Amino acid sequence: MKECKALIIAGSAGSLEVLLKVLPDLRTDMSFPIIIVVHRKQGADFLLADLLSARTKLKVKEVEEKEEIMPKTIYIAPSDYHLLIEKEHTFSLDYSEKVNYSRPSIDVTFQSAAEVYTNKLACLLLSGSNADGVNGLETVTHYKGVALAQDPSTASVSYMPEQAILKVKIAHILKPEDMASYINSLNQPLTVQ
Repeated sequence: MKECKALIIAGSAGSLEVLLKVLPDLRTDMSFPIIIVVHRKQGADFLLADLLSARTKLKVKEVEEKEEIMPKTIYIAPSDYHLLIEKEHTFSLDYSEKVNYSRPSIDVTFQSAAEVYTNKLACLLLSGSNADGVNGLETVTHYKGVALAQDPSTASVSYMPEQAILKVKIAHILKPEDMASYINSLNQPLTVQ
């Protein structure tokens, strides 16, 4: 990938433990934002930002409506809202129907981000028990972005990454211990060959 303008990491059941492993090893000089979309019960995980910020020196915050998207920041999709990326590089929160029984829907975020960031977007799909994210990753690859998936053999619930690998051209299948170094490599300045 020549230049990364945004990374979205998404998952459902079993994804939080992966995030807790990956975040401590991320560089603090990220040239792009990291947007996290996880399925969670409404109101149940209100401390998710606190939990994740304890594992990284990067700024971690829950998304606010119309907020400008900044680098060196980890954004968390609020529970019970779809998270959309607007052309002005701001967030939009949406309370429309659930998609794949989920709100926030991973598909909705991946698709809206792909339309904005096109070939400068990377999306990583983690452990989970439904196929949310698969259609979104198809949109990401359509716009020449990079689709990534957790190695299903390392996932607590392998269905979500398995479906992605079956149906989408995945650029890299990553074990949790390899994710941080891959994400850090997206930050490298482009070398002229």
